[in-house]
Amino acid sequence: MLLKPRFESEELLINRSLDRRSQLQEKERFHYLNLEKGYEGEVTFDLLIENLQPEMFIINDLLLEISGSYFQIDTVIIRQGNVLLIDIKNYQGDCYLESDNMYSVATSREYKNPVNQLKRSTVLFRQLLQNLNQNFLVESSLLFINSEFTLYQAPMDQPIILPTQINGFIRDLNNTSSTLNDSHKNLAQKLLSLHKTKNPFTNIPEYAYDKLQKGMYCKKCGSFIFVYRKPHFICNQCGEHEKLESAIMRNVREYELLFPNDKITTQKIYDWCRVDLNKRTFARVLNKNYKPYGHTRGTYYKVE
Repeated sequence: MLLKPRFESEELLINRSLDRRSQLQEKERFHYLNLEKGYEGEVTFDLLIENLQPEMFIINDLLLEISGSYFQIDTVIIRQGNVLLIDIKNYQGDCYLESDNMYSVATSREYKNPVNQLKRSTVLFRQLLQNLNQNFLVESSLLFINSEFTLYQAPMDQPIILPTQINGFIRDLNNTSSTLNDSHKNLAQKLLSLHKTKNPFTNIPEYAYDKLQKGMYCKKCGSFIFVYRKPHFICNQCGEHEKLESAIMRNVREYELLFPNDKITTQKIYDWCRVDLNKRTFARVLNKNYKPYGHTRGTYYKVE
């Protein structure tokens, strides 16, 4: 049973928007692309376990805190025998472990050792369970999801699941009997209640409204070249069609994400989207999807 589905993080969504509407610096774009790749790998894993037969509670993207220390777990599986913590990495290419460090074979670039990160999260999770008086066996696995990844010198005594071992890992999950009871349900509810919605360690570049490119970009290819042929916007680059209301609301939500303290007004969204449409069209869409406050030029919109 999936108790907490996976969504793009606010950090990913903001970085994605800034990548479209500004020129990210090299380090910023490298970070953004890693976020995209990481999310892609997590979604790939979700598809692999969505049809598991035994009774299990699945919680995705759980951000927890204990004594001021934050830690995130990509997937938590609560089953009869134990609680399984899974950290998913979508690395590509050849890497090797040496002296407790991880390096790229091609570039010799050093990476943070993901095994150490997993061990830290596991220790903190066990401490959290102790504080909650929850007596569950906790196991953890570091799963490399990308079939084009190879890890040399991986020690056999570490909780590492390589791409060639994933099918066997899923089979073991599916073949292990599991029946849940109230104690499992209680644990799941406690973990969900402790989930932190705001990560204080997100990495978001500085940005300002007047420095961002205005306009509506294609949800498929990212091109800003749009034409409107009722009832669709059509991308001149890839031919993607998107209905008018859907396209406008997608851009309204993007504006809300980037500028959460700003009031939503017809003029602001008209200026943000910058397409050849009458302001009344934007007002109509906003009135349909939000509750208006104020009158005439002072009208702004909020979710009811």
